[in-house]
Amino acid sequence: MEQQPKQESGSKTTEYWRSNLKILGVLLSVWFFAGCVLSIFFVEKLNEIKMGGFPLGFWFAQQGTIYVFIVVILVYAILMERLDRKHGVKEDK
Repeated sequence: MEQQPKQESGSKTTEYWRSNLKILGVLLSVWFFAGCVLSIFFVEKLNEIKMGGFPLGFWFAQQGTIYVFIVVILVYAILMERLDRKHGVKEDK
C-alpha cells in the first residue's frame, strides 16, 4: 500500500515551487526587458547617447545584454541557494 504524503510536506513543496516560480518570473522579465525591449524596441532612443564612441543602443545590443544575462544567472544561483537552504533541500557538494 502506497503512503500518501503528509499535508504539511505538500504545503512546503508548494511554497518552495511558488517561490521558485516567482524568482524565475522576475528574472525572465529582466531578461526580456534587456534582451528585447531595450535592444530592439528602444534602440533608436538609446543610439542618441554615445558610450565609448559607439551609440548606446548598438553597445547595449552587442555587449550590454550579455552582461545583464550573466548577472541574471548569478542572481538566480544565489537566490536558489538561499531558497534551497530555507526549505531544507540544499544539495550536498
